[in-house]
Amino acid sequence: MELLANKIRPQKLEDIIGQQHLIGENKVLSNLVKNGKLFSMILYGKPGIGKTSIANALINELNIKSKFLNATTNNKADFEIAIEEAKMYGEMFLVIDEIHRMNKAQQDILLPHIESGLIILIGLTTSNPYHKINPAIRSRCQIFELKELELEDIIYGIKKALKELPNIKITDEAIKCIATLSAGDFRSALNLLEVCYYSSNEHNITIEDVKAINNKAVFFHDKDEDGHYQVLSAFQKSIRGSDVDASLHYLARLLVAGDLDSIERRLSVIAYEDIGLANPGIGPKVMAAIEAAELVGLPEAIIPLGTIVTEMALSPKSNSAYLAINEAINDINKGLSGEIPKHLINPSPDYIYPHNYKNDYYPQEYLPEKLKNKVYYHKKDNKYEANLNKIYDEMRGLK
Repeated sequence: MELLANKIRPQKLEDIIGQQHLIGENKVLSNLVKNGKLFSMILYGKPGIGKTSIANALINELNIKSKFLNATTNNKADFEIAIEEAKMYGEMFLVIDEIHRMNKAQQDILLPHIESGLIILIGLTTSNPYHKINPAIRSRCQIFELKELELEDIIYGIKKALKELPNIKITDEAIKCIATLSAGDFRSALNLLEVCYYSSNEHNITIEDVKAINNKAVFFHDKDEDGHYQVLSAFQKSIRGSDVDASLHYLARLLVAGDLDSIERRLSVIAYEDIGLANPGIGPKVMAAIEAAELVGLPEAIIPLGTIVTEMALSPKSNSAYLAINEAINDINKGLSGEIPKHLINPSPDYIYPHNYKNDYYPQEYLPEKLKNKVYYHKKDNKYEANLNKIYDEMRGLK
């Protein structure tokens, strides 16, 4: 029996749920289809938000021969066969799932044929291609990020899918619960809907039926309730405010919702915005915790994340570096830049090499003339910054 998610897979771009920044009137993918021309691309984003559906829709609308491969399960021979098929047709779409896992042999086979246009590559990945995909592949592709689906997008998609389930009866409350439990993954929402349909009495689905199958705590994210971004905001403010218990509470909410990506991005920001120079070692520690969380996945990811959040809440805080770079950027935006001093421009006989002098320091002007004596960095009263400034002042002979 065909799964509901496959049964309703979009055949055209206009059937895609969400992604209105790429699809719709005068949007990039729609215009490419309209003009009958497609280029190699990489689609990246969270699971279940439409990467494969968009690839299918593009292929259907342009009616070009295609082949689907997976970088993990298909070997070198499979890629060679795909190239020979492309030569037979003169052009072919090659959709590669988990493209970030392509090995060197697979890449070496494909690169010249992507370059020549024989292969039009559509790479699919949940990983950031700027970090995880070989630059040689990346440079030959346009990169499109898919946005997270909103709760309203999932609800709309569920209501469309109901037409494929005969005699179904479902409450609005149950639909919203399914959509929320999916955490932005439309495929997950469809799978849960289908299980509810076949396991409920006479296909009559209530919120109790949904919770009997998936009893994960639900945090609704619409404007009238908790709100996803409100939880993230409260999470950051609790760490910034050094309230370890509140920090762990909001972390728990985000973990129950399964939102590792948002947690990891926010922790990276907090490390440098709110803790900064008061504890500069926290940045690498946060990255190590994120890598550990990604490696083990949920539920074990709660261990490294809970540990690092506890340390961050207890850590001394400073936003001095954050304020300093913002002030510098504001000056640039206001036109306060000026010419770089001539002795700093290579080659210059007037530049003094500081390492040849005591304390590796020699007094010379580094800022443009119009910003001479400008101060961006103002130290905060914490042990690490106090020590930095002591060394800085001693180096310049001020103490």
